[in-house]
Amino acid sequence: MATKPLDPKVIQALSKIRNIGIMAHIDAGKTTTTERILFYTGKTHKLGEVHEGTATMDWMPQEQERGITITAAATTCFWKDKTINIIDTPGHVDFTIEVERSLRVLDGAIVVFCAVGGVEPQTETVWRQADKHKVPRIAFINKLDRTGADFYAVVTQMKERLACKPVPIQLPWGNEDQLQGVIDLVEMKALKWLSSDLGAKYTIEEIPADLKDDADMYRQNLIESLADFDETIMEKYLSGDDAQINSITIAEVKAAIRKGAISLKIIPVLCGASFKNKGVQTLLDGVIDYLPSPAELPPAVGHSPSDESKVILCPPDPSEPFAALAFKIMSDPFVGQLTYIRVYSGKLESGQVFWNTNKGKRERANRLLRMHANKSADVSEVTAGDIVAIVGLKLATTGDTFCTEGRQVLLEKIEFPEPVISIAIEPKTKADQEKLAQALGRLSVEDPSFRVFQSEDTAQTLISGMGELHLEIIVDRLKREFKVDANVGTPQVSYRETILAPGKGEGKFIRQIPGSKGQYGHCVISVKPTERGKGFVFFNKTPETIIPKQFITSVEQGLREAMSGGVLAGYPAMDIEVTLTGGSFNEADSTDIAFKVAATMAFKDACSKASPTILEPIMACEVVCPQDYMGSVIGDLNARQGKIHGMTARADLQIISAEVPLARMFGYSTVLRSSSQGRATFSMHFSHYSPVSADVLQEIKIRAGILPQVPTP
Repeated sequence: MATKPLDPKVIQALSKIRNIGIMAHIDAGKTTTTERILFYTGKTHKLGEVHEGTATMDWMPQEQERGITITAAATTCFWKDKTINIIDTPGHVDFTIEVERSLRVLDGAIVVFCAVGGVEPQTETVWRQADKHKVPRIAFINKLDRTGADFYAVVTQMKERLACKPVPIQLPWGNEDQLQGVIDLVEMKALKWLSSDLGAKYTIEEIPADLKDDADMYRQNLIESLADFDETIMEKYLSGDDAQINSITIAEVKAAIRKGAISLKIIPVLCGASFKNKGVQTLLDGVIDYLPSPAELPPAVGHSPSDESKVILCPPDPSEPFAALAFKIMSDPFVGQLTYIRVYSGKLESGQVFWNTNKGKRERANRLLRMHANKSADVSEVTAGDIVAIVGLKLATTGDTFCTEGRQVLLEKIEFPEPVISIAIEPKTKADQEKLAQALGRLSVEDPSFRVFQSEDTAQTLISGMGELHLEIIVDRLKREFKVDANVGTPQVSYRETILAPGKGEGKFIRQIPGSKGQYGHCVISVKPTERGKGFVFFNKTPETIIPKQFITSVEQGLREAMSGGVLAGYPAMDIEVTLTGGSFNEADSTDIAFKVAATMAFKDACSKASPTILEPIMACEVVCPQDYMGSVIGDLNARQGKIHGMTARADLQIISAEVPLARMFGYSTVLRSSSQGRATFSMHFSHYSPVSADVLQEIKIRAGILPQVPTP
């Protein structure tokens, strides 16, 4: 479905906007890089430091105390007459939802790599997320001033572990404590930073003689890489004529790098040391030169709410009907609920009424705010390409589409990860009971990867999240922000149920009530396991003469409800394909509710015959430790039922990659610190669900009352 070409004036206005995210593994220097960007663009007048708790973008008390980013913070700054909307995302895997929803609305990204740590586990996770959303990106190899820094090793790791084509457009001038600046391979000049003004200025010099050969070689590699997809450079390069090759202009090289970055054919690689104020201005130039404006990307694709097959394109044109996506909800103590939106099409004025497609209701934009971390400034109007916050929306949740009521559209939704860990929580006093319910409700609106539910067995309130740190932060916020005193239980793993074999089952629900209409529903189903991650799959193979069409939806609803409770121990079931193969109905007594109940009975009957089992979350774990402690670390991982996948040497350290059941990893950080004298570190993220071992399955069955308690001898 084609759209009309954008007006040249619109393209010119949009060409001045960049919507970018900054993402990386924890402690690679994302927030420090953002703080330098804000300082050099004049947004702040004092350098904030993460380790001192003064970083502008880490404004939450929990972030300042721990020195980590927890929530994605948005800000706007200006560089060379361009507007840059920046979202600084967390590096810790527990807050991966912040990266996911930020990437959903961004046009480009800076991926920060530690020159010592290289490509780390969470780097791979955010890289895959960026691949999924097809986000163009540039790489910034940071911390080149640290001992053990190796720019070239990181570039090699990017090729091997991220399956991308990194193309250095800068080389480091010096290394570790001798780092002076960078060699620019586009203009073939050396840039040397001055320390007298916090690195705000640099001098441009000729490339030092000892670096000239390396610079020439990497410049040749750059031109070769660009010739693969840029015709102008290809013609000159393939001519074999030195004069032709030397006639390639700086403008042509920049245009080709931009083309390659936007089409994801190459990843331009820049370098520096943010903490030592080296390389940040050239990184900003790279954002302007190589990352796309909203006009250079395809229009946002949505569909009609009433007909999924009807595609609706939302080009970044202010004259088109309004369309925007709510990608983040945040509670502000001063103005109330903030809803962050990315405007894809049209414009929105302060006070304007618009349509919330997901809720089917009207909402009003009482105030529009341009955000700077937790500070803000009012704006009267926003247009296509903008990222802003709306104050006081009552119905909005993450992933909602906003549009004009006259042209309703539903944009692609944001996918939320399933939580893997739960804890029980209860208020300490009766007065805290209502406050706790309200606070949990607000937190679950803010963070879709955080869930609240009641345990049917114990009537306890359970909260679920992505990891121990995630839940620790939630509990801390309950106490500080919402002033709720609560007792918290020990962490519990979010188990799942599935089947290992095919099975058939039947459910018949018949109720005869004297003097009134009865209930009749009868379903015959077959079940079989599907591949991991497929979820629930339903097929109907019964003719309408067996079960009329109007009852099929009720059958599916009953099956879905049965999936939420499982058949063994009440855990949600996953990865099961269900086929409705038969049944019967009664014209007088068949109802939707009867078929819903019959489907639930049939599901439990079929699954109980299909080798049901329990699945547990398996975590991909990476431990970085000195050689001296490798034996004890591997021994401990084996004792935790871990599978060692590989070991890699990096400088004087060993990187151990393993997969370990989450249930065995509680308290691991304390054990690792004590066994390595505090010198080993680890990170882990959710990998997949896998069947539990026989002893764990028996233990769960005993807890669920399926097997009798074994008496202690």
